[in-house]
Amino acid sequence: MEEYFADLHIHIGRTASGKPVKITGARSLTIENILKESTNVKGIDIIGVIDCHVPEVLSELQALIHTGDVVELDEGGLRFQHVTLILGSEIEIYDEHCKGPIHVLAFIPTISKMLEFSSWMSDRMKNITLSSQRMYETGRNLQEKVRELNGLFIPAHIFTPYKSLYGRGVTATLEEVFHPDYIDAVELGLSSDTNMADQIEELHRYSFVTNSDAHSLPKIGREYQKIKMKTPSFEELRKALHGTDGREIVANYGLDPKLGKYHRTTCDDCLTILEDTTEACSNCGKSKVIKGVYDRLLELKTHSGDNQSRPPYIHQVPLEFIPGLGKKTMLKLRDYFKTEMNIIHEAPEEALRSLLSETVAESIIRARKGTLSFQEGGGGKYGKVNVF
Repeated sequence: MEEYFADLHIHIGRTASGKPVKITGARSLTIENILKESTNVKGIDIIGVIDCHVPEVLSELQALIHTGDVVELDEGGLRFQHVTLILGSEIEIYDEHCKGPIHVLAFIPTISKMLEFSSWMSDRMKNITLSSQRMYETGRNLQEKVRELNGLFIPAHIFTPYKSLYGRGVTATLEEVFHPDYIDAVELGLSSDTNMADQIEELHRYSFVTNSDAHSLPKIGREYQKIKMKTPSFEELRKALHGTDGREIVANYGLDPKLGKYHRTTCDDCLTILEDTTEACSNCGKSKVIKGVYDRLLELKTHSGDNQSRPPYIHQVPLEFIPGLGKKTMLKLRDYFKTEMNIIHEAPEEALRSLLSETVAESIIRARKGTLSFQEGGGGKYGKVNVF
């Protein structure tokens, strides 16, 4: 068995011809750039690209297979240099059972099956060329189709205020919309962690995944997991999500929830964090709020949150959050340590202190030890690392 880093939620901003896929994604976020960034800069072993249903993207991947730059694996997934690509699609569900829209991730093992899935969705979606589009189909029927294609089904960023399972999608339980046995894992999102999510007892049966939801190349790997598997393939990932045959998630690495942009409830007008969510904003007097994950979980809580069977959740501070760590310094660190995973996990403290200012080096070291302090995020605004 080996251990691999995996980030399973990465968007495509544009196709090779320049057509938009994720409207809010960076233009540089093409499939080829994602593959190169993940393996050469980030040091990620497995990536889930969740806009692979787009016909032009599928054509690009087929062309890379034809040239030999990408190889289809026997156990599912595509291999490029040192990274495995898992073919995925983010879909919006808003059927008659939903209280609000819900985003889900569907992962499909092969190009041929993704082509079939894309064709099936095109009859149920207004624009198959874009990301995260609404599907005019029930959540349970979508689950059935993913299962028919031997895929994986994962509700996405399940607590965020907009377009998520518990944010607005259901009143109290996932069974209002989905078949519980056809869920392979759930994605926590940037504003929660394991202990917070385990306050909902119905989630105890599922593995938790922590992913970047990257809308630009630098955001790849800001959240990820370490997974024990025999090889980095689709079928090995399936076993790891279900904890079978010795495969497992070893650890989740994610932002401290305080850094998440929807952690706390804020005023919808001025984004002041509200300690008392029943009162008007003390700053501007407005009463409309954006409910944070922290407060939504207090409403949904059915358990203490202490679940000893979970792998550790390690609060990770992405390098882009470190004050004073600019682009030139990042290039120097990558030149020395090769990948960001090496900088975050492996670089000796003495080497960091020799290459960086004392403040920046100490911030990275404290981030590893979980001793940084933060300004909390909310209302769509990320939290910040306090400069000590």
